[in-house]
Amino acid sequence: MPEYAVLAEGLVKRYGDTVAVAGVDLDVPRGTVCALLGPNGAGKTTTVRMLTTLTRPDGGRAEVAGVDVVRDPGRVRRVLGLTAQDATVDPLLTGRENLVLIGQLHHLGRRVARARADELLAQFSLADAGRRVVKGYSGGMRRRLDLAATLVARPEVLFLDEPITGLDPRARNELWEVLDTLVHEGATLLLTTQYLEEADRLADDIAVIDHGRVIARGDARRLKAKVGGTQLHVTVSDPGRRGEAAEILARVAGAPPSPVDEGGLQVAVERGAPVVAAVAAALDDAGIEVEDLGLRQPTLDDVFLTLTGAPAPAPAPEEVAT
Repeated sequence: MPEYAVLAEGLVKRYGDTVAVAGVDLDVPRGTVCALLGPNGAGKTTTVRMLTTLTRPDGGRAEVAGVDVVRDPGRVRRVLGLTAQDATVDPLLTGRENLVLIGQLHHLGRRVARARADELLAQFSLADAGRRVVKGYSGGMRRRLDLAATLVARPEVLFLDEPITGLDPRARNELWEVLDTLVHEGATLLLTTQYLEEADRLADDIAVIDHGRVIARGDARRLKAKVGGTQLHVTVSDPGRRGEAAEILARVAGAPPSPVDEGGLQVAVERGAPVVAAVAAALDDAGIEVEDLGLRQPTLDDVFLTLTGAPAPAPAPEEVAT
């Protein structure tokens, strides 16, 4: 059995004069979750389309479960599941009929397909809606049904393209719990996302993609370390005394602070708690009142901004999943 469930070496895809993917290298060990994180147009979806045999690469090579995606695409399709950005279920069928049909297409047999459909409807909190026509579902319900459809045949490798788009917080948490279970059972997940919370919550490994290339790689902790370590944040009550507070921070922390908002300052520190105590005492001695004083760790938002030069996108409006 190959070590990597997904392996890509120098993947390239061009559309005319536009290079959508410019040499992506990727390796995803079995039983892990890898997130492709990047802004719109970075090449995430094109990479997934090549890995799932929907788009033929113009250069490089890739394997899924040890099978070459160009030489044997049919075999690759039998071991993977793909949830695309847009729902692919039939709106004129019921939720249960959709799942049973997909099960039969995978040669499960009608009885097994029905049992699997009922199992997945319950797993995704859709049991009560299973006999309703899908065109009456909310966006969040369709999204959950679409993922359930991907799982009918218990794929070895699961590709999720923006999986939580349109989900309300409850449905999002339910989806994450299901994905945790799948990984615990041995599945491998490769997901694309713009949602930093999702990458932080799910991924063992994160590949940041921009302009068709992987520009950074690592778990959330390592990526956050790339944009700086622990920061001491201070917000003074009187913005007019920020200059005095900055002098105190520079003296105690050993480095000049930078402004972060009205009345706020931050400076990188190594010793953490001892510096907080020393700064608090020095500010108190100077009679400077503070609204906030504490340590902060970098977020994936900071990583996104630093590495891609663009702020993290705001979450899309959520559908209410009923």
